[in-house]
Amino acid sequence: MNFLRLATTALLFSAIAACSSVPRFVNEYKIDIQQGNVLSQDMVSQLRPGLTKDQVRYILGTPVLTDMFHASRWEYFYSLRKGNSGDTERRKFTVFFDADGKLIRVAGDVAAASTGEAVRAGNAMQELDLGSVGADVKAPPQQEERGFFGRILEKVGF
Repeated sequence: MNFLRLATTALLFSAIAACSSVPRFVNEYKIDIQQGNVLSQDMVSQLRPGLTKDQVRYILGTPVLTDMFHASRWEYFYSLRKGNSGDTERRKFTVFFDADGKLIRVAGDVAAASTGEAVRAGNAMQELDLGSVGADVKAPPQQEERGFFGRILEKVGF
């Protein structure tokens, strides 16, 4: 009899607990979901007019979309959804080729990196003039920043 009462009570509490929701202070881990090709400003700044399709594929990676009706256009998409916050970052980039398979222009929301400063990607599509991107421009070398112990040793005189 005592066992039956204990089993019934345990079953009742289990049923009530199964109907409850998870409290707000308990956060489950949600992974970041990345889709498409990672497009960086450094990759875009390597593009020059006249590059072949193989060279563009080497720099940017395999395109996400190659349309059979527009064989001279490649589409690159990138999407990153943060798991915990739910914020989504999206980038779209299009590469156009001429009839010979040479790069003529690009358009998208990833701008080429200028010397010394990075441009934040916006949501607006823009066309990038590949002729304006300098071929011989090199970024100045960055000095290595010393760590905590390196700064202490520098103050001591080493």
